[in-house]
Amino acid sequence: MRRILGIDPGSRVTGYGVIDAAPGRLSFVACGVIRVTDQETFVARLDAIFSGINEVIQIHQPDVVAIEEVFLAENPRSALKLGHARGAAVVAATQNGLAVHEYNAKTIKRAVTGYGQAEKQQVQHMVRALLGLNACPSSDAADGLAVAICHANQCDFGVLA
Repeated sequence: MRRILGIDPGSRVTGYGVIDAAPGRLSFVACGVIRVTDQETFVARLDAIFSGINEVIQIHQPDVVAIEEVFLAENPRSALKLGHARGAAVVAATQNGLAVHEYNAKTIKRAVTGYGQAEKQQVQHMVRALLGLNACPSSDAADGLAVAICHANQCDFGVLA
């Protein structure tokens, strides 16, 4: 059994999901979002993301972290802000001694829905079905769970990674 923390980084909303995975079995542990406000400075938002991910790690004690890679946005400023937010989450993981694995959006969607161009609602629906949840998590939390599920699909359970 391996506990995986999946992170969908964002400069305003960072989604996360925690699952337990074993060969042929996935179990839901927790999910949620870290929200920051526009009233905060960008540096304060990065600190909030770092602190939020650090708290999730302390509470749920994952063995490994998986995170979505930065995509090329049309707006370079947005891509830079996303990269900073992602960096804050990665540093929280590495400061806790966790290995970090990166996956692009198409790989994550394909792992969960079978289709790399899936819409957010499709990802939410499949996350709910795969984890046996009673209701769909928010789209950002579902994306965090999808990242964790993607990593579980890539795991060699004979090696802790």
